[in-house]
Amino acid sequence: MNSRTAFGSRFFWGAALIFAALELGSLNVVKAQHKQIASIEDGANATVAAATFDHIKQIKAGVLDVGYVEVGLADGEPVILLHGWPYDIYSYKEVSGMLADKGFRVLIPYLRGYGTTRFLSSETPRNGQQSVVAVDIIAFMDALKIKKAVVGGFDWGARTANIMAALWPERVKGLVSVSGYLIGSQQANKTPLPPKAELSWWYQFYFATERGRAGYEANTRDFNKLIWQIASPQWHFTDAAYNQSATAFDNPDHVKIVIDNYRWRLGLVTGESKYDELEKKLAAGPAIIVPTVTLEGDANGAPHPDPSVYASKFKGKYAHHTITGGVGHNLPQEAPKAFADAIIEVNNFTK
Repeated sequence: MNSRTAFGSRFFWGAALIFAALELGSLNVVKAQHKQIASIEDGANATVAAATFDHIKQIKAGVLDVGYVEVGLADGEPVILLHGWPYDIYSYKEVSGMLADKGFRVLIPYLRGYGTTRFLSSETPRNGQQSVVAVDIIAFMDALKIKKAVVGGFDWGARTANIMAALWPERVKGLVSVSGYLIGSQQANKTPLPPKAELSWWYQFYFATERGRAGYEANTRDFNKLIWQIASPQWHFTDAAYNQSATAFDNPDHVKIVIDNYRWRLGLVTGESKYDELEKKLAAGPAIIVPTVTLEGDANGAPHPDPSVYASKFKGKYAHHTITGGVGHNLPQEAPKAFADAIIEVNNFTK
């Protein structure tokens, strides 16, 4: 990990950051590509998305009843976009409209513990370990009969997209990942970081305590608004924009999933045994062979690895772009055109 990175917005990729520094540092670094990419024409708009986001769909998939938005033509090239913590599907509202204008079928699910996504059984563990979220999205694809899709994400969503591409490459046509390679392991997370880097993970240690769990439950919206501010210090979002997303945190399982996620990273909870084989594969740091575009904002206040550290983990056609202009952690919402351009770019890699 790179101790100069500020914050610690759950970009947890904590596991990823630690893994990147400790286990990727010895890899030969492939120079990331920085080039001008073909952009979407000026004037692209999100008119269709504006209407669609008022109509959340539901579908039973695996252990969940998943809430999701679908934008674009039903027979368009499928694109699945994944949000992180503490964000929601509205991170992709503008992106989805731009991609729909280009003929894509865009699907944006609420992750477990967010929005209208619910567990089908009260007996199912409210598990937040890294592999299970990817299993959820594969089940989501199965339920919609989508064999293969371009998958993009940031934060938890990027890590989930990484895992899908690593473990089920036959299901991922192309990958767009903000902050690159974020797959981690409990073992890698055992290694202490330099003090400045540990400071950026303050919330992870807070969540490890009962006081932290109670505090997050009592102050969820205020807590998450603070994370938005720290993770994107130059993004002047409105109260209306935040409140629109904050309703997703009212999910009855939200606190349990978030707390379990961060405690799992530190090895304070074990996860479910049925996912042990998946976690074993992920702990080995598998390479990603599908075509990939990685992105980073030039003002990301959350912990994140330097692009040179993870470039060699992507073995297929690959490009990296640093997005300038004060872009922070929630890159799709802060720079929607750049994110949509990256989806189009990686889709063109496969042609």
